[in-house]
Amino acid sequence: MITFSLQSGSNGNSIYVEAGDTRLLFDAGITGALAEKRLAEYGRDIRDVHALFVSHDHQDHIRCAGVYQRKFGLPIYMTRATRDASSCPLGQLDDVRSFKSGDSIALNGVTVHTIPTPHDAADGVGFVVEFEGRRLGILLDLGHPFDGLRGVLESVDAVYLEANYDREMLEAGSYPSWLKARIQGDGGHISNDEAARLLADCARNRPKWVAVAHLSADNNRPELAMGAPRALVGDDYPVFLAPRTGPSELLEV
Repeated sequence: MITFSLQSGSNGNSIYVEAGDTRLLFDAGITGALAEKRLAEYGRDIRDVHALFVSHDHQDHIRCAGVYQRKFGLPIYMTRATRDASSCPLGQLDDVRSFKSGDSIALNGVTVHTIPTPHDAADGVGFVVEFEGRRLGILLDLGHPFDGLRGVLESVDAVYLEANYDREMLEAGSYPSWLKARIQGDGGHISNDEAARLLADCARNRPKWVAVAHLSADNNRPELAMGAPRALVGDDYPVFLAPRTGPSELLEV
């Protein structure tokens, strides 16, 4: 499998996965024109993508899904609750393939497993993409380190993992108290330290690499998000960045 993040953060999310001849996008939080441009930078055509999977109804993940379908012909996989609760209008959708959170979807030799999450969305999911014995996790907007999450991490070969905020930066920052509580609460986000601890606890079956993702613009910095796993797991552990404003490097699973 080959993968890269087109962009990751509250300003928009989308991740590309190529497994054999199958090409998938996960989330549509950036414009169609920008997605097309960033895929082209790696020699990929968005019109060759076989499907778009949407994780949940928040606008930084769903807002351009309708454009991806109407302009590029991508079928959309999402739960009914996610479609109904979308925080932005999607326009006319002619090819929506509904699944239930927890389902596994087979598509052209690839299996996409959906993982229910406690994030404060209507019906949020993470994903594990499986192809020829390799497994890639796409685990963003997780809420908190919920039961079973470590088992998912131990089952994958590589992972995009939320590392949204540095606790000290958040607590010292200008956000109102209710928003700080929401971010740190059970339906909010995973911190750098929580992401690092999850990886450290996977001592026997740790992913071969992690790409820290969905970093906060105000309450995190790349060096903090990348440094936290290395501090617990070791400086030699491969940690990559899914940037807020551009594509990541091309990664192999």
